[in-house]
Amino acid sequence: MTERGRRAPAARIVGTGHSVPDQIVTNRDLERIVDTSDDWITTRTGIKERRIIQQGQKTSDFCIAAARSALEMADVRAEELDAIILATISPDMRFPATAIIVQGALGAVNAAAWDISATCSGFMFSLYQGEAMIALGRARKVLVIGAEMLTLLTDWTDRGTCVLFGDGAGAAVLAAASDDRGILSTYIGTSGDQVDLLYCIGQGTQGSLNNGQPANGERYIRMNGNEVFRHAVRTMGRAAAEAVARSGLTADDIDWLVPHQANTRIIDATAERMNMPPERVYVNISRYGNTSSASIPIALDEARRTGVIKDGQVVLTVAFGGGFTWGSAVIRF
Repeated sequence: MTERGRRAPAARIVGTGHSVPDQIVTNRDLERIVDTSDDWITTRTGIKERRIIQQGQKTSDFCIAAARSALEMADVRAEELDAIILATISPDMRFPATAIIVQGALGAVNAAAWDISATCSGFMFSLYQGEAMIALGRARKVLVIGAEMLTLLTDWTDRGTCVLFGDGAGAAVLAAASDDRGILSTYIGTSGDQVDLLYCIGQGTQGSLNNGQPANGERYIRMNGNEVFRHAVRTMGRAAAEAVARSGLTADDIDWLVPHQANTRIIDATAERMNMPPERVYVNISRYGNTSSASIPIALDEARRTGVIKDGQVVLTVAFGGGFTWGSAVIRF
């Protein structure tokens, strides 16, 4: 800890990047395929459109593009990386890990690479691991990625879920901190007693595999929306407060809240818990939908590149996902 009890950062984010598909699906488009309306979707979620992966594209394609953008901003060469940590529940294949595919494409010959699965909190878990490796002296530069192509796991006949998700990837390069800028705190957690509220069996061993393929319906995301909403509101607020407390700061010291972009009502409730006015909350859900583990790094990169988040400002990030999982961090840029 440093002056006034503030924690000295061990690692900082030196570069960010993101990549999303070109194809846009609007709420009006969804009106043609499912019993819904633009007004219904907008009122309940804040989403107006989302990006959708196209035939022939893969999760790794967007990870690679986001990673290259982050490396360029950081002025870091791929061979300088010691680790690549990729959070996704929609990998290219069962194995090898999609992070390994990214490593090969980047030419990050000195980096160990692995995937983690923590649903919408995945990027926060990746950040937690990367920051810890640098703090322990096990790595000097780490690439962390959050990427999801959840529309491939979406049941387009289920109006409760098909309106929510979009595809994309976001990345950040971490390096050792040299001053008071950096990651001031991280916090992650899980609760496994509500698994049935939000899940996807897919090709897991719990499913009814038929020649290697999941039975009809098992490949899709299933969600009890009302219950997930209730848990998300309570948990994101608590996780946000915990990250601030661990940083040694107070809510008054936070310049920006960059939350997981799941639902504007959840975002508003989290902001209210932290006494953050709307003009200090970064929201882009209207253009991307819920991109799960990619939502926070996409938002951070947008906010940095457009000058919304400025050098020296303190950012609070927080996410909640199926499992349940949650994660938060306080970062001085």
